[in-house]
Amino acid sequence: MDLASVIGIVGALGLIIAAMAMGVGIGPYIDPQSVLIVILGSIMSLLISYKMDMMAKFPKVFLIAIKPSYQPNYEELIKKLVDYATQARRDGILSLESAAANEEDEFLKKGLSMAVDGNEPDTIRELLEIDLEQMDERHKSMASIFSTWSGLAGGFGMLGTLVGLVAMLLNMSDPSSIGPAMAVALLTTLYGAMIGNIIGNPVASKLAIRNNDEILAKTMIIEGIMSIQAGDNPRTLEAKLLSFLPPSKRKSQFE
Repeated sequence: MDLASVIGIVGALGLIIAAMAMGVGIGPYIDPQSVLIVILGSIMSLLISYKMDMMAKFPKVFLIAIKPSYQPNYEELIKKLVDYATQARRDGILSLESAAANEEDEFLKKGLSMAVDGNEPDTIRELLEIDLEQMDERHKSMASIFSTWSGLAGGFGMLGTLVGLVAMLLNMSDPSSIGPAMAVALLTTLYGAMIGNIIGNPVASKLAIRNNDEILAKTMIIEGIMSIQAGDNPRTLEAKLLSFLPPSKRKSQFE
């Protein structure tokens, strides 16, 4: 569970609701017409913008921002790759056949298996990099749904404002209708801003961070596989992999 995301979303909503409650109460801020225009309207536009199979993953992708399905442990990954390199230098690369079959990380398993099978280094790197690039594209496409939603919600908020203002101007002679029309005009803008600033852009940013973390881990795996196949010294491999990390986290297991 990502506490930062949970605290941020709950805290932002809590602060806004508390501010409403301290004023005129929460009731006046709940308006079905504004919900129809902003929330449902922006979701309909998302359906126009993206394929149905992508939209079907919308809830699952949102949950990834809160509870990521993949959290790389770079220190453990480096140790594992160095251990594989040590075994390969001592017993030959074919000795990794069992380790490859039992490896839980599918990307690492794929790389090890190709190395054990004797594929050319360029072929292994090319296939793994294609896999990595496609993963990056998939992740960016899904994250873009939330950044797009942010913009659409803001746009529908403005549309709602115009709808409310038109209704108000057409009924200036009836003072009782001005209040509800003005409420729609203002609340749609409020709803659009809340979607964009609490869910849309923040979730898109967090998903981008998750993607970068996974890209880094898989890049380290590619370099590890290449070094293992080349028969590099485990110390050299570790030094190469540690260079991907911040200086404060570069702790060698050989020290």
